[in-house]
Amino acid sequence: MPMLAITHYPDAILRRKSAPIHHISPAINALVDDMIKTMYASPKTIGLAAPQVGHSVQLIVIDVSAREKKHGLLVLINPALVWGKDEKILREGCLSLPDYTGNVTRYNHVLVRGLDRGGAPFQIETEGIEAICLQHEIDHINGMMFIDRVSSLTTDVFRRKRYGKV
Repeated sequence: MPMLAITHYPDAILRRKSAPIHHISPAINALVDDMIKTMYASPKTIGLAAPQVGHSVQLIVIDVSAREKKHGLLVLINPALVWGKDEKILREGCLSLPDYTGNVTRYNHVLVRGLDRGGAPFQIETEGIEAICLQHEIDHINGMMFIDRVSSLTTDVFRRKRYGKV
């Protein structure tokens, strides 16, 4: 399971709507394994979408359990936001835009449907960081980034602070 290279903005794959997955092949399962390994190896990362590693397919992996007790590792194929409620503004960052963070409005409570890793229909209703992460990663498979959701690029996007090596 190799570590996958992260695709950075402005690479065109990040702006393209990803293709649905119709068959869960050994290659898709290998991609899932590699995405999970890459996500866990990236500090403070709680989600990853296939376009972020150069694959234009509707596949996301998330695990917010290091920040809050939720569902643990989730693998979603062809995920879609069904509904959301209780909007809130919070600061987001992204592996594909590593030098910036931004104030983004997202739903705090969502229902998402898709397929699990085995191809069975899957549904999750969740809130908090897990709901925010699901929306962020679903945006990636739809060709959107968090900077598309800020009110103002001037007042709501911030250069990430970098600290020297200790």
